[in-house]
Amino acid sequence: MVQMIEREGLEIDASLYDFVEKKLCTGIALTPQQFWQTLHNLVTDFSPRNQALLQKRDRLQAQLDQWHKENGPGWEQLAHYQGFLREIGYLVPQGEDFTIETDGVDDEIALVSGPQLVVPVKNARFAINAANARWGSLYDAFYGTDVIEQSGALAPGKIYNAKRGAAVIAKAKSFLDTTFPLTAGNHKSAIGYKIDKGKLNIIFEDAVTDLQNPDQLVGFSGHTENPSHIVLKNNGLHVVLFMDRSHPIGRTDKAGLADILLESALTVILDCEDSVAAVDGEDKTEIYTNLLGLFQRNLSCAMEKNGKKFLRRLEDNHHYKTVNGNTLTLSGLSLLLVRNVGHLMTTPAVKKDGTEIYETILDALVSGVLALHDQAKKDPDLKNSQSGAVYIVKPKMHGPEEVAFANDLFAAIEAALGLPATTLKMGIMDEERRTSVNLKECIRAAKSRVIFINTGFLDRTGDEIHSAMEAGPMVRKDEMKNSTWLDAYERNNVDMGLACGFQGRAQIGKGMWAMPDEMAAMLAQKQAHPQAGADTAWAPSPTAATLHALHYHAVNVDQVQEKLRQRPPALLEDLLTAPIAQKADWPQQEIIAELENNAQGILGYVVRWIDQGIGCSKVPDRNNIGLMEDRATLRISSQHIANWLYHGICTRDQVMEVMKRMAVLVDRQNSDDPVYQPMAKDFDTSIAFQAACDLVFDGRTQPNGYTEPILHRRRLQKKADKN
Repeated sequence: MVQMIEREGLEIDASLYDFVEKKLCTGIALTPQQFWQTLHNLVTDFSPRNQALLQKRDRLQAQLDQWHKENGPGWEQLAHYQGFLREIGYLVPQGEDFTIETDGVDDEIALVSGPQLVVPVKNARFAINAANARWGSLYDAFYGTDVIEQSGALAPGKIYNAKRGAAVIAKAKSFLDTTFPLTAGNHKSAIGYKIDKGKLNIIFEDAVTDLQNPDQLVGFSGHTENPSHIVLKNNGLHVVLFMDRSHPIGRTDKAGLADILLESALTVILDCEDSVAAVDGEDKTEIYTNLLGLFQRNLSCAMEKNGKKFLRRLEDNHHYKTVNGNTLTLSGLSLLLVRNVGHLMTTPAVKKDGTEIYETILDALVSGVLALHDQAKKDPDLKNSQSGAVYIVKPKMHGPEEVAFANDLFAAIEAALGLPATTLKMGIMDEERRTSVNLKECIRAAKSRVIFINTGFLDRTGDEIHSAMEAGPMVRKDEMKNSTWLDAYERNNVDMGLACGFQGRAQIGKGMWAMPDEMAAMLAQKQAHPQAGADTAWAPSPTAATLHALHYHAVNVDQVQEKLRQRPPALLEDLLTAPIAQKADWPQQEIIAELENNAQGILGYVVRWIDQGIGCSKVPDRNNIGLMEDRATLRISSQHIANWLYHGICTRDQVMEVMKRMAVLVDRQNSDDPVYQPMAKDFDTSIAFQAACDLVFDGRTQPNGYTEPILHRRRLQKKADKN
């Protein structure tokens, strides 16, 4: 039985109550009583409006369903369809051009382009690793991944492979030659580096040269004749040459170069949403405890590696000297952003008048209190934000009204906590159809605090499927990536951001590379994101962030954006063209293969979510290629099967047979996990299997196709069974 404590007209889970009383409100000018009273006021003021917005979502979806029942996909009726969308308020009038007014934004968001990590903040170890991913070893990133051939003489092996190491060093020095070219010769031939009269001298056997662009040298440590670190800068990103002739690698290098450290994940989104399983007060308290520890810089995690126990901690800042004798301080940590939950769910962690409160209100208030903690730090080097901001990512908002709701909620929190206006900055996830088609007005609704817009293919596709559920059967998932709407969606996000003045002020972002073990493919393909004008894009791991940073050295995003400002904007007609199959006549084997692919991903993710409370997993697909799965991937897969079921592409019996067969495969893939509970042992009693089936067979009736209502209900059932 969960213990609830009454305070300021609220009923509060005891674990959350203790956290607020003993930790969250310690060391700042906010008492627990003020916190609970503020929460009570926010819940009272904003809950009716939140509920009305959710009711509008349902009403609009019902109107979409009815239109498609009467008109079909609407291939020949786009003008009529647009008129209908305007009539019901789905499409809102587009106002005059404007420029966002956001100020006080840290350089990592406003000025410098680079990789971004998203991490489930419920997992302290993952969160610490992500925050520490501001810097990464290029040598390690090359050596430990398939960027370097992994077979034959270059196979990694159990001990260091000198031939592989040589290939790594050659590739890394090729990066130096391209990014920091010399007036003569190349870095591979260098036998030493020194600082002379404010310039970097590169020493060869019979000559001395320097950088083509001397301004790329920004700092160093050690003696000028024998520096231990050399700090270079390109496209706003720092690169540190670690020089040490006593190091195992440095002593084999003619110049004594032991490693190349890249500024990698400039920013990290601490996720309270898609990648976490948080269904009650216990879960929320764990999340908030980790958030507070990250902002206070005291979060640690006990680790054991090779039989040795140690504490993993957050990195300190790095200090160097400039060529003019001043101090150069570079942050050891990524700039932290917090992704709150969307507007849909309530949480049993807090109740008012016996009713669960909207979870997004609680998240927003706790995020606001983090600003008080960050601003209370006396040492500016220890602040997360040098401008005193807290960056809150808002997912799954539908249209300008919902953005305005979040904007007003943030303003109310600022007033209650005594924070300056627009301290709480907003990142808008452009991942719902009604936001995409009204993006300009969504940005306008938060024009004084918006700091990014970011595309999300998976959630956006899930909403696309659900929005047009009645229009007809969807194309296969792989074909979605070639759909007219998707290209228009990705273009529109960039076009609208540039038109609204994001350049040099806010980020335009792109989504995740989903295959964390396929780094050679990522290195070959993900440069397309900065080339498309994106200031940032999501990487699936610290190592991937280091590799993705190479793309931002190769591409000057600011120059790309200048060119893109001249192109014609994406067409609304294309953005509204649903990916309906014009001929849904696939052979049975292709239909079954599609069902298997979807079902395997659903089951592999859901079984860990329900049974173990793991909200983000690397789930092996049918070919045992690990794919990053979270609720966004779950949404698209479950909605896709639900759509095919509804339109008769497959039958319920076919789907159930596939689900059971894929459950056997998932059980086998998890056989090495000592805490894994097989689903196929008893399908009728496996709560995880039942949850996966619910997501598919009840998918058409879920609000906007979201997975949270089913997942939360089934996870709470599982936790109750354990107790």
